Order: sequence, then C-alpha cells, then structure tokens
Amino acid sequence: MTIKFLGHASFLITSKDRVRIITDPYEPGGFGGTFRYRPITDEADIVTVSHDHADHNYAQGVPGNPVVVTSSGEVKGIDFEVIESYHDDTQGAQRGINRVVCFEVDGIKVCHLGDLGHLLSAEQVTSVGHVDILLVPVGGTFTINPSQAAEVIAQLQPSVAIPMHFKRPEVDLPITPLGEFLVGKRNVQIIGPCELFMSASDLADLAGEQRILAMEPTN
Repeated sequence: MTIKFLGHASFLITSKDRVRIITDPYEPGGFGGTFRYRPITDEADIVTVSHDHADHNYAQGVPGNPVVVTSSGEVKGIDFEVIESYHDDTQGAQRGINRVVCFEVDGIKVCHLGDLGHLLSAEQVTSVGHVDILLVPVGGTFTINPSQAAEVIAQLQPSVAIPMHFKRPEVDLPITPLGEFLVGKRNVQIIGPCELFMSASDLADLAGEQRILAMEPTN
C-alpha cells in the first residue's frame, strides 16, 4: 500500500489493487477562511468521515464519486470497522460523537482516530485490537493533546504512529505544532511531502520497535 498525507486529518491510502481511500477530507477555505490547505485533487473510491465538521467531512469535494463510510461494513472488498468515541472528554456534551475507523489494506491494519477527544476505554482498546499504522491527532484543544496522544499510542501499541491534526501555517486554529508532540520521542523519522510505500514485511522488519513517522502534507 501507499500512504500520502494530504493535510490536517486527511490521508490518501492506495492498495496494490488501486483501491483509493481518503480519510476525513477537509473543506478548503472552511471556518471563514481560517483553513487554507489546497483543494484535494486526488480521486478516491472510498472516503471515511469521522464526524460532521467542515475540516473532516467534505466528501463532496473529493473527485471520483467515492462511497462515503460512516459505519462498519465492507466496501469494495475492504472491511471497515467503526468504533464510537467522543470529540471531547465529556462524553460528547461539547462536540458530539467521533468515529474511530479501522480497516485493513494489503495485510496492514490502519486505524484513523479522527478527532478523538479522550483516552480510550479498555473496551475501546479491545474493539480496536491490533494496529499496524495509527493515525493520531496531537494538536489539542479540539482533540487529545500531545501528552494524551502519547498515552493513546501506548494504549494501542501500533508498529507505526503518524501524527495529524496539528498547527501549520495553513491552519488558523488554536492547536499546537507538531514539534510539541515530538519532544523526547524516540525513533522519529521526518518524511517530506510524498507518497510513501509500506508493506507488511516492512512492518515485520521493525521487530517490535515502534516508529513515529512525521509526514509533511502534500497540499
């Protein structure tokens, strides 16, 4: 599979059979112009949406007439498991429901945490199960913060963690930059804007040594 970080919480994941999945597509110019990532021009077969905010649910802006996934089920030969969580630490009282979306591509299990706003319960950890690649928000304010993100990574023990939803020049939101999450972390690899190839054998080669991939957005 290949993975490309489009920006914010949006990734393009492509299987070896060329099934294209885009997670949480954002609306360019959303939130009164505070959101300045470029439009998504990559086509998708499937779009996953963690919750109905403009920086995560702009499926209509994704080319290719994709199927939108918001619940568990099989789409184009890929099984999606959606686990209910919250967008805050008050059981949704402030910002509502958040969907954790897990799916397997080419023998690699990916888990996108959306705008998770709390540590996971033991039941949620069990529901998620084994994770190869964890897409984890780190910016705080609207999601878990850098220290909480580290705790969630410890809860799920992925082979690879890829941070998302952090402050950049394209985003005028009160969230923290990626650097605050990376302080003191081991096995960090900074990756420029690209489409990164990953295989199950690559993950096996890590031999249990967790890696953090800090990807630069392409958009």
